Amino acid sequence: MSALVTDMPAPPAVVVPSRHTGRWVTAGAVLLIVALLLYSMATNTRFEWEVVAQYLFAKPILMGVLNTMILTVLAMVIGILLGIVIAVGRLSDNLIVSKAAWFYAWFFRGTPLLVQLLFWFFLSALVPRIGLGVPFGPELFSLDTNSLITPFMAAMLGLGLNEAAYMSEIVRSGISSVTPGQTEAAKSIGMTRLQTMRRVVLPQAMRIIIPPTGNEVIGMLKQTSLVLVIGYSELLTSASLIYARTYQTIPLLIVAAIWYLFITALLSIAQYFLEKRYGRGFSPLSAIRTDKAEPAATTPATMEVRS
Repeated sequence: MSALVTDMPAPPAVVVPSRHTGRWVTAGAVLLIVALLLYSMATNTRFEWEVVAQYLFAKPILMGVLNTMILTVLAMVIGILLGIVIAVGRLSDNLIVSKAAWFYAWFFRGTPLLVQLLFWFFLSALVPRIGLGVPFGPELFSLDTNSLITPFMAAMLGLGLNEAAYMSEIVRSGISSVTPGQTEAAKSIGMTRLQTMRRVVLPQAMRIIIPPTGNEVIGMLKQTSLVLVIGYSELLTSASLIYARTYQTIPLLIVAAIWYLFITALLSIAQYFLEKRYGRGFSPLSAIRTDKAEPAATTPATMEVRS
C-alpha cells in the first residue's frame, strides 16, 4: 500500500519586536543626566553668563581667535608638506635617507610637544646667533637668535615640525595602501618615480590620508593652546590675560571653550565633505542592499510513504 503525503504550507510567523528594556532605561538615564546638567548651568550664578556674553565678541578674544586660526593653518601646511617628504623618505630604497626619516619621526613623536615649544623659544640659550656661510669656512652673515625666534616663530616651528612626524606616518600608510601594480603600470609607460608618486600614488592614497588628516587639523587647533607657555597671543592666552586682570576665570574659560567648539564644528563639516569627495567609488560592504533580494522559490515538498 502506498500513500502520497504533501506538506501543507506553514502559517505565517508572527514577529514580535524585542522590548529592549535595558536600552530604554539607559536612554532615560542619559536624558536625566543631561537635564540635570542643563538645569545646573542655567541656575548656577557662578557661571556668570552675562560676563560670557560680554567677552564672547570682545576685540582681544576675536584677535586671539584669528591668531589661533593663522597658527593652525601655517603649522598644518608645514606639517603636511614636510610629512609628505618624510614619508617618501621612509619608503626610499636609500638606506641613509630611510633611516634619517625614521629617526625624525621617532624623535619628534617621542618627545612632548610642550618640551619642543619651550626648546624653540629658548633656542638662543643654545645658539646665540644663527648664521649662514661656507661649511667649515667663513661665515657670510648671521642674525641674533632672540630677534629671529619670536614667540610666533617658536610656536609655528614647534607645532609644524611636531605635526610633520605624525603626518609622515599618515601619508606613509596611505601610500602603502596603493597596490604595487599601480606603480609598476606607471613605470611601464615611462613615468619617473616622482611623477608616479605625484600623479598615480598620492591621488589614490588621498582616500586613506584625508580622514586622519582632518582629525590632525582639529587636534592642531586645540594644541595651539599650549603656546600659552611661550606668550603668543592666541585664544587661550587672550582669555587668560583678561581673567588675570578681572579674576573672572570661569566665564573667560567658557568663552574660549565656545570658540574652540565653534571652529571645531566648522572643521568637522569641511572634513565630512572632503571624505565624501575622495571616497566616491569606494562603497563599503555595509552599503550593499540585501533587503530587496528576491527570495528563492520554494515548492511544497512531496513525500511518498510506502508500506
